[in-house]
Amino acid sequence: MIEIKLKRVYEDPENDDGFRVLVDRLWPRGMRKDHLKYDLWAKDITPSPNLRKWFHEDIKNRWDDFVTMYQKELDRADEVKDFIKKIESHNIVTLLYASREPVYNHANILKAYLEKVLGKM
Repeated sequence: MIEIKLKRVYEDPENDDGFRVLVDRLWPRGMRKDHLKYDLWAKDITPSPNLRKWFHEDIKNRWDDFVTMYQKELDRADEVKDFIKKIESHNIVTLLYASREPVYNHANILKAYLEKVLGKM
């Protein structure tokens, strides 16, 4: 089984990060492209722009609905199947995100979703 970790893009890379995947649609603010160490930028499996904008208007009050809506987007996205094929040969995958918010964050939803799907394989 693949171990999935979460880490902010602003934290230093570590040897035990494994395969590092940027999971933000937009490039992280203030981060030079040559500074961020990542193996894959998976912007196609992030929340759709409309969903992301809607969620950011009222993060804490829309969290539960956002979780449900984002999971539905993931269920429908062919890109998720392609992503799983890219990561399944790695023992450790670290999802990199830029948000300062450690709880109300799409990377948490994606991590749980991937663990559920990978657990069924």
